[in-house]
Amino acid sequence: ANAAGQVVISQVYGGGGNSGATLTNDFVELHNNTSAPISVAGWSVQYASATGATTQITPLTGMIAAGGYYLVEESKGASGTTPLPTPDATGAIAMSATTGKVFLASNSTGVTCSGSTCTGAIVDFIGYGAASASETAPAPTLTNTTADIRAGSGCTDTDNNSTDFTAGQPNPRNTGSPTFVCSGPVNQPVVQIGRASCR
Repeated sequence: ANAAGQVVISQVYGGGGNSGATLTNDFVELHNNTSAPISVAGWSVQYASATGATTQITPLTGMIAAGGYYLVEESKGASGTTPLPTPDATGAIAMSATTGKVFLASNSTGVTCSGSTCTGAIVDFIGYGAASASETAPAPTLTNTTADIRAGSGCTDTDNNSTDFTAGQPNPRNTGSPTFVCSGPVNQPVVQIGRASCR
């Protein structure tokens, strides 16, 4: 199942700078799985704890090329030896290394959650670990040394976090990384803007 119709969250890592980690920072990676460049100016990446009702927000700027990646750097920990590649946006959110919720929104207004329902200008959404909300079922629980990575180089999208993502070694990519253009039929959007997403 290829997601040839929108920008998606392609990688989530919250163990940056923690004990045993190589990378110094948490990060969220985006992938443009359309065949045209997309502006993310005015958009945001947002994070909430596993059961949190409100989000912390990192504003985005710039463009993502067709098939391109976009790297959002978040909080730096005390450990780790390797910095991230040059980020395309920078925030200070301390993400959980094991469980949480990450949103891509088409504005900078905070997403709100009540139990398994989250509302806002949501473009894409991942709940991981014991998150109270997700697309169908949460992506795998993470550790200080693993990230949740979307399959198909960012193209696989079945609207089920548990099958679309696997835990693996973090591999952050930015707008300078090689592109990967998705092919195949267009899936329905992961989340229609302004609608709730439920487990």
